[in-house]
Amino acid sequence: MNYANHIGYSDINPFEIVRRISDKTLEIRSMSYEQDPSWKPNFVAGGFSGTVVNQNEQRWIIKSSEKATPFKIRLSKNRGWRDAGGNRYRLSDKPVKFYDYNF
Repeated sequence: MNYANHIGYSDINPFEIVRRISDKTLEIRSMSYEQDPSWKPNFVAGGFSGTVVNQNEQRWIIKSSEKATPFKIRLSKNRGWRDAGGNRYRLSDKPVKFYDYNF
């Protein structure tokens, strides 16, 4: 797997694995992304100000970012992949970006 996607509360942000230091330590860096212009959020009335009914169809253009500063994540026994601040990451074969418009 070449990517470690950051798992927020309901958002997901793409990171790429730069180097495998050991079985339990990886060096990663953030990737750049922009919303694919072919996808537009479909807002309808509801919630606080509106609800996006097509948010599960999001498309993003994701690119490597050579300027991003690499940092380490580590694998713990029960908590999965985490950075020094406790943020969670899930390894993947592809980079993933998801923005929860309805949160």
